[in-house]
Amino acid sequence: MLIDSHCHLNYKGLVEDQAGVLDRARAAGVGLMLNISTREREWDDIIATAEQAADVWATVGIHPHEADQHPDIDTAKLVARATHPRVVGIGETGLDYYYDHSDRAQQQSSFRAHIAASRETGLPLIVHTRDAEDDTATILREEMANGAFPGVIHCFTASDAFADVALDLGFYISISGIVTFKNARDLQATAARVPADRLLVETDSPFLAPVPHRGKPCEPGYVADTARFLANLRGVDAETLARQTSENFLRLFSKVRA
Repeated sequence: MLIDSHCHLNYKGLVEDQAGVLDRARAAGVGLMLNISTREREWDDIIATAEQAADVWATVGIHPHEADQHPDIDTAKLVARATHPRVVGIGETGLDYYYDHSDRAQQQSSFRAHIAASRETGLPLIVHTRDAEDDTATILREEMANGAFPGVIHCFTASDAFADVALDLGFYISISGIVTFKNARDLQATAARVPADRLLVETDSPFLAPVPHRGKPCEPGYVADTARFLANLRGVDAETLARQTSENFLRLFSKVRA
């Protein structure tokens, strides 16, 4: 079994044929999918999708791009929605200084509110970071000193040094289809050395379709292509990689297992 640890089933490109997307994922060997929220207005639909499909789970969170539009989303609101039985994670949250769609101070405030919600609920934090490694590392370290919380760096594209920071803090690292791109040599080197018990795979669909699907909307079923590439990169067979990453997901997202 494979698990797509990060997808957006309610986004344009997937939601129009959501039933077909799910069927194709199942046919590709994907046993579970984590449907990630990025805005408050998505929460009800994302949870509803998880209620309707036993192999789909949900998160609640605010993407750093949306931080300016959600100044009222605090730890209490996140915690309250996270009580739903199909909600198993907090996020995605984090920092994105590449686009700077939201004020950096507001991104940081939102990030810390999500961390507090993760700490309070025990649910994993799903972290997005782009061109913000130093501040992301600083906030994670500071907040970890206030009390431990579980988490994953999703769609990892950061430096090898940041991978070490995340691993030292007990985080998991999730690899997307970007690892299959020809120009992703640095990422491939990092992905090859992540400890086997800290590795996840994802699509981030409908974005970032892996080779050989470049140019198409990505689907959760394509996580099988990323997993095969990653297995070869790491020198293991595809079945071993699937087992390892699925066990890791269920260990991290323990509410699914429960």
